[in-house]
Amino acid sequence: HVQLVESGGDLVQPGGSLRLSCAVSEYTDRTYCLGWFRQVPGKGREKVATLYTDLSYTDPDNPYYADSVQGRFTISLDNARNALYLQMNNLKPEDTARYYCAADAADSGGTCRYRGYNYWGQGTQVTVSS
Repeated sequence: HVQLVESGGDLVQPGGSLRLSCAVSEYTDRTYCLGWFRQVPGKGREKVATLYTDLSYTDPDNPYYADSVQGRFTISLDNARNALYLQMNNLKPEDTARYYCAADAADSGGTCRYRGYNYWGQGTQVTVSS
């Protein structure tokens, strides 16, 4: 099954930038939904952004971004490197969380925003503080 390993979390000042990376094991055998999620202790997991591995798929919800990160975060996929990225700009203290990448096999990119995800990484901590 798909294995995911996140990296890139760090302590950053408000207004700063970070790029999270997620190494994704073999997924070229079929199409997948990939996503970034975040969680703060004591709160539920929040969906941050999702993307379909078929990059030719066009849909208003692909890629999808949570309202809280729209315009500041960018999700991208490098198929040559089997890597998923989350570029985070203009970071705010409320972005502090543990960030997870996730994957789920999917025949349609239209479900990435709404579906549950079966494969998860271990997470990487992002702390935004002065």
